[in-house]
Amino acid sequence: MKILILNGSPRPNGNTAKMVAAFSESVENSGHHVVCFNVCKMNIKGCLACEYCHGKGQGTCAQKDDMQEIYKELKDTQMLVLAAPIYYHGISGQLKCVIDRFYSALYPTAPKSLKKAAMFLSSGDPDMYDGAKFSYEGDFLGYLGLEGCGIFTNHDMDVMDRIRKMASSL
Repeated sequence: MKILILNGSPRPNGNTAKMVAAFSESVENSGHHVVCFNVCKMNIKGCLACEYCHGKGQGTCAQKDDMQEIYKELKDTQMLVLAAPIYYHGISGQLKCVIDRFYSALYPTAPKSLKKAAMFLSSGDPDMYDGAKFSYEGDFLGYLGLEGCGIFTNHDMDVMDRIRKMASSL
């Protein structure tokens, strides 16, 4: 299985990165292929709402930046993992820009290969996850119809073990 991880944390050794590392190691040991983008280090601009992708572009974004690398990998990805710290009740702005730019990549529909999703979240406050969870459940599980493989937070009991267990069950 090809798994695309979008890490929206600017901290290379933070809680989000640790969850991504535990997952990546487990799925690679199970024989899956992982592609991970640290989106905070990429030049990805926000969606312009120009509608080029839904008209003349036929699913192609008018902007040419590092998002092109993600679009390329997304085409045959079978599982998407969104990983981010919580900033002001939601995911980091860097990851939000990537998700907003999915507008073109998911036109007119999501890639047929994309079937599963999971989310890794970290926060200093255990009660700050609702906004991110709402978006994940509504946009990825609901709208796109992906199979949810779980939402994992740094406040969950035995979160690293739970992530490894989920990864090894794929």
